Amino acid sequence: YHVVKGAEDIRITLADGREFSARYLGGEELYDLAILQLVTNGEKVPAATPGQARGLMIGEWAIAIGNPFGYLLNDTQPSVTVGVVSATSRDIISEQNSAETLYKDMIQTDAAINPGNSGGALVNASGELIGINTFIFSKSGGSQGIGFAIPIDTALRVMQEVLDYGKVREVWVGVRIQEIPEALAESLDLDSRDGVIVASVDEGSPADKAGVQRGDVIRRIGAEPIRNYDDARRALYGVLVGDELQFVVDRNGKSGTHHLELVEWNQ
Repeated sequence: YHVVKGAEDIRITLADGREFSARYLGGEELYDLAILQLVTNGEKVPAATPGQARGLMIGEWAIAIGNPFGYLLNDTQPSVTVGVVSATSRDIISEQNSAETLYKDMIQTDAAINPGNSGGALVNASGELIGINTFIFSKSGGSQGIGFAIPIDTALRVMQEVLDYGKVREVWVGVRIQEIPEALAESLDLDSRDGVIVASVDEGSPADKAGVQRGDVIRRIGAEPIRNYDDARRALYGVLVGDELQFVVDRNGKSGTHHLELVEWNQ
């Protein structure tokens, strides 16, 4: 998304030198993804084979494809760098244009990703697309072997949302939460301040239908342990309409699990 944001004319150059204009179908700054459609006029173009980011193993091969200096070198052939999957499920907070963006579940790789690689493919040893190269950690501006890619699973889900609905639909959970002050923890006789407390629940919302109540202490969302508000925010970041979530809550000294099926927010 950050590559095409504000663009008035988008052109795609293939490795064989053919150039096509592209239509911007929609994008989501939250995910830093944009969906483009090539105007091919019937010409055949190659397509990558999508793989899966789920189940990636740390240490397996990762190949980053891009063309960071294509216009400088006047060469349409992409360049390739090779490394490994350094880590998975990385959550990174980034500040772009003074707005805080949370990148969640990112693939970390030491395959060199340089400025201009954004939007390029990260593939496995079989040539299957596993991620979209997004950004690097660097003090110099060049690659230092700490690059990050959006998992292909996330990219495909966002693409389908845009194709089906023209946007990524806003999710309604229907619960407002806050951290647990020490005085409140003492009054509720809680053995720990870990978690967040439910301040209110919207009537008829997924949280309401699942049985979540005001005063519940949320200890876990899905597989994520919740210690504070930031943990809860990260656990809810990136959920889409139709997803199912599990809230593990403490109520009156007892633990219970509530299953939420997320729906679209209609203001």
